[in-house]
Amino acid sequence: MIESNADEVENIVTEKMASEAEQVFEVGLRPQSLVDFIGQEDLKKGLGIFIEAAKKRGEPIDHILLYGNPGLGKTTLAHIIGNEMAGKVRITSGPALERVGDLAAILSNLKKGDILFIDEIHGLSKAIEEVLYPAMEDFALDLVVGKGPSARTLRLALEKFTVIGATTRLPLLSSPLRDRFGVTYHLEFYNDREMGQILKRSAGLLNIKIDDPTCESIASRCRHTPRIANRLLKRVRDYSEVKHDGLLDSAIAESALEMLAIDHLGLNHVDRRLLETMIDKFAGGPVGITTLAAATQEEISTIEDIHEPFLLQLGFLQRTPRGRVVTERAYQHLGLIYPDKR
Repeated sequence: MIESNADEVENIVTEKMASEAEQVFEVGLRPQSLVDFIGQEDLKKGLGIFIEAAKKRGEPIDHILLYGNPGLGKTTLAHIIGNEMAGKVRITSGPALERVGDLAAILSNLKKGDILFIDEIHGLSKAIEEVLYPAMEDFALDLVVGKGPSARTLRLALEKFTVIGATTRLPLLSSPLRDRFGVTYHLEFYNDREMGQILKRSAGLLNIKIDDPTCESIASRCRHTPRIANRLLKRVRDYSEVKHDGLLDSAIAESALEMLAIDHLGLNHVDRRLLETMIDKFAGGPVGITTLAAATQEEISTIEDIHEPFLLQLGFLQRTPRGRVVTERAYQHLGLIYPDKR
């Protein structure tokens, strides 16, 4: 079992929102074109045709909905589409759009071919959605001027633009909003080969000399997610610079990752605590998500969006009608004896 040296490092590689410094770091590593974007091959083929068709017609690309786990490249793809279509990308998020006036101001300032990227679009309020519908369908902004009997509706024409929505929770989107997107893409987790390519590309941009064994060591721990891979690469680089004068090999990378309490499959302290809590307090399950959140003092959304998808992918967790259950594979990974529940 790997123990963490400090509480602060436990959630470094799985936090949902990056700090300002991390965001700047990630932006510098983002590919600028579909050719440079690694992985998601089926998505890229369809999107490439979609973009080329829009260019030939001389029209903005149709509205696009991207969904998948955090860190898989939704924001990066939005910027790539903007670059390919030569349009400016305006970024906001669903929870940030609290007033109709905020959205109206953004929409009225969009130029032809611009892209409005709405992250966590499932967080839009009903009132905001109602304003967005005619904007997406008719490129018109319907505003109510005045109050009471003297109130009247004013329709303003908008330039033709594209909405790219991103969400980690597709079922939370209302059906009318989903129907207004011309195409929907699901971003999958990346395989080990793709993660290795992403790490080598990032290492080249950061002027880090990295060999294949070192790359494989980091790639196996990055939870099949590029954002986490890039953060791990940065922390391994920092460790090598402080402890080994910049020398980096697989052994040094292993030491750095052990310091961060990340095991060879990519599980961190929180992942293991979730599994161990289910085993120690609930005999391996089944246990409800609300009960598990209370027992571990983790937010339900954090468990559902960050930790659970990865544990399900590894086969360490199962969802049943009665709740979550720890699998025999998870017991083996934790070095525990799987109980005979017959």
